[in-house]
Amino acid sequence: MLFGGALRAADLTVFAPVSLRDVLDAHTRAFTTQSGEKVRLVYAGSNALVKQIEAGAPADVFVSADAAWMDYAIERRLVLGGSRVNLASNALVVIAPLNGVRALDVATPSAWQAALGSRGGRLALADPASVPAGKYAQQALGKLGVWSSLQSQLAPSENVRAALAFVARGAAPLGIVYRTDALVEPKVRVVAMLAPDLHTPIAYPAALVNRVGAHGAAAAFLGSLTSVAGRERWAKFGFASAASGRGG
Repeated sequence: MLFGGALRAADLTVFAPVSLRDVLDAHTRAFTTQSGEKVRLVYAGSNALVKQIEAGAPADVFVSADAAWMDYAIERRLVLGGSRVNLASNALVVIAPLNGVRALDVATPSAWQAALGSRGGRLALADPASVPAGKYAQQALGKLGVWSSLQSQLAPSENVRAALAFVARGAAPLGIVYRTDALVEPKVRVVAMLAPDLHTPIAYPAALVNRVGAHGAAAAFLGSLTSVAGRERWAKFGFASAASGRGG
């Protein structure tokens, strides 16, 4: 379970994808210092977070790693659609352990096989069946024409940080994560970028959770994420500016 009595002790509870851990930890410290409001951050895959909100988790703000799960939340009136805002964008990269390959030609199937090795090496990524980072990765690999040849060698994880850790400890020779994840892990190197036109544009939409008695600080917290200071913090942690519109 992601929620329980301990969460209720905070003034404000924010559910967010694990790929935002570093930037939101920093932002929350600044927000608490300025406002005095205590914030509890709950991190997991966007899919898991939505299901917990649907089950009655006491969240005040929901941040998703893609538009689809935010759409799901809005359609079921779990969040207030009018409060929806895009926070930032990101990019996908292929990573390897520091002692692994140094570069990868992503458009060449044989290059993937050579990098994965002949001993059953796996490609670590977030679960394409449900996690946004994995869905983006599947789209990219499909457009590159290598998805079918790699399917038997996938190591799907419950979230993108789990995939990152898998590569960092040398358990997988390759992984696909967000660029910002690679920036915070010194035990991996980026061996290729996946062009943004290979997948749906990456965006992080956020909205207020629709529940009785929601704390008034939720709107202030959401607003702070798109303030001048908030935008500067996103950039500091390697995120690109949010795309216009509803996000993807």
